[in-house]
Amino acid sequence: MNAHTSLLGVYQPGDGWLFRLPIGWKYLLMLAVAVPPVLVREWWITAAALIVVLVALLTSRVSLGRILDVGWYLWVLLGVMVAYQLISLLPVMAFVGPGNLLAAVLAARMLTLTTSTPDLMDALARALGPLRHVGVNPRAVTLTIALMIRSIPFLAGAVQDARDAAHARGRTRNPVALLTPAVVGAVAYAQRTGEALEARGLPR
Repeated sequence: MNAHTSLLGVYQPGDGWLFRLPIGWKYLLMLAVAVPPVLVREWWITAAALIVVLVALLTSRVSLGRILDVGWYLWVLLGVMVAYQLISLLPVMAFVGPGNLLAAVLAARMLTLTTSTPDLMDALARALGPLRHVGVNPRAVTLTIALMIRSIPFLAGAVQDARDAAHARGRTRNPVALLTPAVVGAVAYAQRTGEALEARGLPR
């Protein structure tokens, strides 16, 4: 799995209990895992969140390799966070900060690995339905989130592809060789997305 898809993962049908769990309960489980560690910021809450999400996915027959395949760039970021806190002589925060981020990512992967994107968006649109009375357009919100889900892994993958291409040409120290293809790819992706939205009569 490359950077285009690794952060949120790719849905593959399965028969584990998370796959059968109603999607509303999945959203609640995700929030129950991701939110308390951010609010409490204690090491034991962070550890509990990580244990819960790992056990939930493993008992749903999702392999550990798929669970932790979040992309090298996230592991690098977590490593930098750990190193910074250790240098700052904050060993507890070296676990809590990176651990909370990892727990949030894995909690999101509980949804994306066990539920198709259309089902996720349909459930979100239904949940936002009552907000029509206060001027919120559920269709626009779900479309924005769907685009975000697609765009973030794509842009991360564009950077990795540019890096691999520069490495193949022996130009890894040239920032122009690294950034230019990624920027061009991002602009082209944005244009294609805008054209697709316009073709469907949606706002760009």
